[in-house]
Amino acid sequence: ISNCSKLNLPEFASTSFAKAGANIISNLGYTNKNRKKGNCFLSIGDLCKMNLIIDAGNTLIKLAVFDKEDIVFEAVAPYDIEDSNEQSLTNTIKTIFKEFPTVNWAMVSSVGHLTKKDLSSLTDLCEVHMLDQNSKVPFTNAYKTPKSLGVDRIALATAAFYKNANKNSLVIDAGTCITFDLIDEKGTYWGGAISPGIQMRYEALHNQTSKLPLLQKEEPEDIIGDTTESSIHSGVVNGVCQEIDGIIGQYESRYADLTVNLTGGDAQFLSKRLKNGIFADSKFIMMGLNHLLEYNKH
Repeated sequence: ISNCSKLNLPEFASTSFAKAGANIISNLGYTNKNRKKGNCFLSIGDLCKMNLIIDAGNTLIKLAVFDKEDIVFEAVAPYDIEDSNEQSLTNTIKTIFKEFPTVNWAMVSSVGHLTKKDLSSLTDLCEVHMLDQNSKVPFTNAYKTPKSLGVDRIALATAAFYKNANKNSLVIDAGTCITFDLIDEKGTYWGGAISPGIQMRYEALHNQTSKLPLLQKEEPEDIIGDTTESSIHSGVVNGVCQEIDGIIGQYESRYADLTVNLTGGDAQFLSKRLKNGIFADSKFIMMGLNHLLEYNKH
């Protein structure tokens, strides 16, 4: 495997490695049409470049396998379920390495919920880089308290650095919290803002009052709510949208030709309601983590 040269198809098929790679090839969707004359369409060098990315957020653990810069497999593992459950993190990791045995590096980004026990099966299977404030980053970090900068925001800034190279870029992550992160055209990260997310606002209205019900997010029919429920939906959803539009406007007044990327669990829900031109990309943080893994391998 260390000699990552291309193999002729008959030679590749005759190796024991071919069986292990069969599932990878089928998952990538390759066919004989991808073959070049006389050579196999897939090199062992290509297989050597697969990474596993684990993003342990506030509510779910998201996993993705990258072939270079392309996601070829995704999964979600809930917190607090028994290891015997097939959806557990341990079993999900085992499934991934069964399907993609050539993954030899993993990046783990955790907001604090994962333990060494949770990752014990992973460290036995590949090299692991735990993202933290000491990890190398490709951008210049001008944040005044870099040791307190969340790993999710580091990943988002990295994704913007590569995707929007030499541009002023604002990344909005609409998840449990709504975060705003700015990286300028010179590749300097300045920081941004942190605000309660949609579900957190619904929960705050319920928990901090005696009579307001706990609702799930729903698109309001009108700005004027004519029931308690519709008033809550209007206040939460329209409030979030006005906040995001207003903050984007403030950044645009300061930074010319601003590129705005919206990501996170509520990105699709919000994107159609926002006035400003944005690019919605639910994979943005995963892309950033994959870039960071490559950047920290050497």
